[in-house]
Amino acid sequence: MEIKVPSVGESVFEATIAKWHKQDGERVEKNDLLCELETDKITLELNADAAGVLSIRTPEGETVEIGAVIGAIEEGAGEKKEKDKGKEEKKEEKAPEKKSEKKEEEKTEKPAPEKKAPPAKVEAEKPAKAEKAEKPAPAAPPSRPVAEEEAGPTRREPMSRLRRRIAERLVAVRQQTAMLTTFNEADMSRILTLRKKHGEPFEKRHGVRLGFMSFFVKACAEALKEFPEVNARIDGDDVVYHDYQHIGVAIGSGKGLVVPVLRDAGGMDFAAIEQTVRGFADKVENNRLDLSELEGGTFTITNGGVYGSLLSTPILNPPQSAILGMHAIQERPVARGGEIVIRPMMYLALSYDHRLVDGREAVHFLKRIKEFVEEPDEMLLEL
Repeated sequence: MEIKVPSVGESVFEATIAKWHKQDGERVEKNDLLCELETDKITLELNADAAGVLSIRTPEGETVEIGAVIGAIEEGAGEKKEKDKGKEEKKEEKAPEKKSEKKEEEKTEKPAPEKKAPPAKVEAEKPAKAEKAEKPAPAAPPSRPVAEEEAGPTRREPMSRLRRRIAERLVAVRQQTAMLTTFNEADMSRILTLRKKHGEPFEKRHGVRLGFMSFFVKACAEALKEFPEVNARIDGDDVVYHDYQHIGVAIGSGKGLVVPVLRDAGGMDFAAIEQTVRGFADKVENNRLDLSELEGGTFTITNGGVYGSLLSTPILNPPQSAILGMHAIQERPVARGGEIVIRPMMYLALSYDHRLVDGREAVHFLKRIKEFVEEPDEMLLEL
């Protein structure tokens, strides 16, 4: 049974073998994890379709085309291998006796004059020693600058295909868009109160925790309906407007950032949003994300707050025209009704492509999100 690189999407033509989880010649069982493949968009795992002995044809680090054969599984070969191994062990048990007999024969047949070293060899060594003694000591090597490797421990590793692709896209965004960022802040008191009050029954009913992301997805979906330019993209000399809200949610992993898409997010309820986002996170962690789940987004949300970021400038996810950055919630003094009070506040950042979105629309869009977050409709929770 041949092991082939599967097709993961029309825009992916090759993959790199990141890691083999089994050794060449090792017996594997059906559904065992064989290897990890990296493309410029996702990382995926290949599992064994049958039990047998693995034969690796392409080593780690090699880049191959989609459909290429990288190995094979010889079904039913495990038992045969064990039998052959047993036969070899029996042969090895008999081998030492013959070897010792042969040595004894050689010992008895060897003539006595062969044990002494020829005198000519001893005499030839004397001039060489004298010549060695007369040679002057070599001069000290010239001083040279200390190499980077000698200055301290270093490591050099090739960039993964996913990381290279991310780097290319980030540079392209800077070069090909007129990106600006506007900031605001939101009082999270109302959301925190709702989560505290309804969090437990929500989790019991839907099997998933009520997080912050569902509030922001709903707020963005509603605001995108009011500001279609933020949900549009530039295609040559045309503007493509989307009459739907496919919102991407950025999820970080050890191998890079991926942005799976919530399709028709405007029509999803809070439970569906939380369940889908949780499912995406599990797939990213286990390299099960499908390429189709990364395509078609019209707007993106990224949450640096989960890592403790207080404020940042999110970068656009092309060809989209805007991205919202969430940040850590921090208790800060704010003015309310002429008094200074302590409230849980979150800074919000909206980066946008100024070629399509004007500053007025960007500021009003972000203010609309702030309003939805500070005064969420409890009916949207469908408790």
